[in-house]
Amino acid sequence: MSMDSGIRGLKKGLFTLWRLTKIIVPVYFFVTFLKMTPILDMISKWFEPAMSLIGLPGEASLVLVLGNCINLYAGIGAITSLTLTIKQITILAVMLSFSHSLFLETAVAKKTGVSLFFVVTVRLLLAVVSGLILNIIL
Repeated sequence: MSMDSGIRGLKKGLFTLWRLTKIIVPVYFFVTFLKMTPILDMISKWFEPAMSLIGLPGEASLVLVLGNCINLYAGIGAITSLTLTIKQITILAVMLSFSHSLFLETAVAKKTGVSLFFVVTVRLLLAVVSGLILNIIL
């Protein structure tokens, strides 16, 4: 009995590892590639003023975009390829906990009858407010 459950657990673990690897590794290489080109610097400079309000460098905007548009694992892949402090990673993690996977989760919320505008607005406001507060207290 325990051998069967161990084998099932191993199979499920390997399946989950493969699913996460298919997302995280390509994003990691994509962001690393962007770091070697002037593109990431351009993105960073463009978003720097807004991102500095929440204590993040401009390139962290890429993490927020990927985490909000794709999913948390894409955001994690982007975080791992950037050089960020513990404070910055904490701010990003909390912000993404409020606003990750906006498209997918908004579609799910719509099926429950909740207003799309309300769901997106609340999630984005919570993310921004949490970023502002964490930048102050950390």
